[in-house]
Amino acid sequence: MTNDTSNLELWPIGNCQVSGLIDEAAGLVWGCVPRVDGDPVFCALINGDRQDVGVWRFELEGQVSAVQRYERNTPILITRLEADDGSAVEITDFCPRFERSGRMYRPVAFTRVVRPVAGAPRLKVQLRPMHDYGAEKASSTNGTNHVRYLVGEQAMRLSTDAPVGYVLEGRAYRVESDQHFFLGPDEPFSGNLRAVVRDMEALTRKYWQLWVRGLATPLEWQDEVIRCAITLKLCQHEETGAIVAALTTSIPEAPGSARNWDYRYCWIRDSYYTVQALNRLGALDVLEKYLAYLRNIVDAAKGGQIQPLYSVMGDAHLHESEAKSLEGYRGMGPVRIGNAAYQQVQYDCYGQIVLPTAQAFFDQRLLRLADERDFASLEQVGELAWQKHDQPDAGLWEFRTRREVHTYSAVMCWAACDRLENVARWLNMPERAAYWGERATAIRARIDAQAWVDNDNGDPHYGASFETDYLDASLLQLAELRFLPPDDPKFVSTLTAVERDLRRGDHMLRYAKEDDFGAPETAFNICTFWLIDALARSGRRDEARKLFSTMLGHKTRSGLLSEDTDIETGELWGNFPQTYSLVGVINCAGLLSESWSTVR
Repeated sequence: MTNDTSNLELWPIGNCQVSGLIDEAAGLVWGCVPRVDGDPVFCALINGDRQDVGVWRFELEGQVSAVQRYERNTPILITRLEADDGSAVEITDFCPRFERSGRMYRPVAFTRVVRPVAGAPRLKVQLRPMHDYGAEKASSTNGTNHVRYLVGEQAMRLSTDAPVGYVLEGRAYRVESDQHFFLGPDEPFSGNLRAVVRDMEALTRKYWQLWVRGLATPLEWQDEVIRCAITLKLCQHEETGAIVAALTTSIPEAPGSARNWDYRYCWIRDSYYTVQALNRLGALDVLEKYLAYLRNIVDAAKGGQIQPLYSVMGDAHLHESEAKSLEGYRGMGPVRIGNAAYQQVQYDCYGQIVLPTAQAFFDQRLLRLADERDFASLEQVGELAWQKHDQPDAGLWEFRTRREVHTYSAVMCWAACDRLENVARWLNMPERAAYWGERATAIRARIDAQAWVDNDNGDPHYGASFETDYLDASLLQLAELRFLPPDDPKFVSTLTAVERDLRRGDHMLRYAKEDDFGAPETAFNICTFWLIDALARSGRRDEARKLFSTMLGHKTRSGLLSEDTDIETGELWGNFPQTYSLVGVINCAGLLSESWSTVR
């Protein structure tokens, strides 16, 4: 059974080294090696109608249904396939992750277990990895119990107790006992495959359930928050601590829009929001690893400009090109590799480095507390925020053909100076506190003078930039960032203006003004969550809860969201799963939930 049309009903698996997306019929249709920004050996998701290559699928003869679920509090996926004769199998998908020999075992490996659960199921295995971004099929050699695939310069080995000949030929056969598939490093599988894979499954389950047990979830919407938290953790490349914006590339923001971007990189902005959300749940392991990544980024910059994004390994050059061999999601190319936004200047990144790093000075739970040396390094970032707060940039929406002094960027530069003042006071450095306090005050005054639009039609508000009075949804963040209290008349009037201009029913545009690709066609999900946040903070709690419930109704069956939503149909578009959107679920749930004290 193959899908004629790709969709975003996808189920992520992963182990913070590699990740994969499983479709509605248990097909592994997206997965890169040796890490998230690597070559997609499974690329059927973005290969148009070519669903027969770049895929690993189990096809049940006479299949009539597929039902999927995650094992509770884990990213271990169970798919039940049933046939018209009543026969059925269950497929378990996971990437091993557990502590072994004093370190985390997270191999470049995908593990799949097929279990017959009813009747006499007949199954066909379709395993056809590609390499060089869909340009060539992986060549293979095999032995009695393994198949070796050459994917570019890297080899992967499938170890299995299924009939290797049937697997290679894609021939249907009866499944009479559990069968185990481990596609991983090109080395002989050590130990009894059945026993070892089952042990891996149990240890992986235990790891994730213990990790979830440490989360401080809100009373309401616990399942939704837990699923988003697990998935955000899967978006971290543990080796370096980098957090990618999404697991995919080139899922268009709207049909045929060519707004197809590669999001498999670490945006300083997106990562700030991710660690902020996970911090609220107490997931400090993600923060600690990300702070190490940030320290390396700041060190490498040597006091110079910091880019808006880097590779997960910290590489600065992310040359943007197109994969000519892949047709794109539903045939809507281009498929892009790399992201030219690395060449842009986006000055909000300075605040987004300071804000999460500041926590390391205060939070006694951390294994490594920041000290005066870290403060001195962070002051270099603050100096850049001061220098650039009133300079034009591409802004958080990454305009490619124009620059303005964006209010959001300026506010983030203010936040950098404001938080440095707080840290200096904590470290008992009054002269440095006064220094940064003066700079924060000066930036605030500049924003009020340049961004506030006090027009004649009784519609005063902050504008999206110093040069014009148009609006964008980032202005909803003024309260959350503590630039203004939520009951401040300036915030309330700005909220009114933004909602009037950018709200479309139950959705929010990021902006309505035409950009490099024309007018936006879909709602940007994080902006809707920012609206929910602003409504709740400004006293419109019931309205916020209703809108939040509506947004949760757009989740995939896996409990997740992509970047964008079609305003008319509710269909999801954009890269998946999108960290921004998952952050929105976590933050709004925490803000809107009833207190645990109500049930104690």
